[in-house]
Amino acid sequence: MGGNGELKYEISQNAYIKLVLHSLRHKTAAVNGVLVGRISSKDEGVVEISDSVPLFHSNLALLPPLEISLIMIEEHYVAQGLSIVGYFHANERFDDVELSGAAKNVGDHISRYFPQAPILLLDNKKLDALSKGKDRSPVMQLCVKDASKNWRVVGTDGGSKLLLKEPSANVVLSDYISSEKWKDVTDFDDHLDDVTKDWLNSGLFN
Repeated sequence: MGGNGELKYEISQNAYIKLVLHSLRHKTAAVNGVLVGRISSKDEGVVEISDSVPLFHSNLALLPPLEISLIMIEEHYVAQGLSIVGYFHANERFDDVELSGAAKNVGDHISRYFPQAPILLLDNKKLDALSKGKDRSPVMQLCVKDASKNWRVVGTDGGSKLLLKEPSANVVLSDYISSEKWKDVTDFDDHLDDVTKDWLNSGLFN
């Protein structure tokens, strides 16, 4: 197996929706999160992203809170045989689809945990078009490190590299958006302010 270019990333509906709802809860801020999963036992060319954890909506690049959150996340998921496998980032400005320096720095940090870690970058235009159409492709761009360790967006063929595990994920996401489900999302920022807030969002999809 070669570099990241040949890997596929399959994201579960709940992991996917949780990240998008987090970005909608803090529409005027940049937000981030981590992807949790493992290499597929059936196909080592596939990274299965089975869960996600919304991280921050302020001071995204501050390392101490990031380190605390990553350690807590790793400790929680290790019992399930899962670990941190990637990074999610949503830019502050609606029309901004560039990877910022901050996003790359955190992506670099997370690739120390998992060398094939991608960055999923929210595409606001695709998200905005959800309500109008029946697009089944993810509202995120896939970014991976190339051979020279630089982050790049996987081009138009990216659709085949980032897969939604459940084809109906965007339909469910649209329903949640119209019912303002994003109000219920808790991130690590909220938890660090008030430890009774559940960063696992255990009841979100009940």
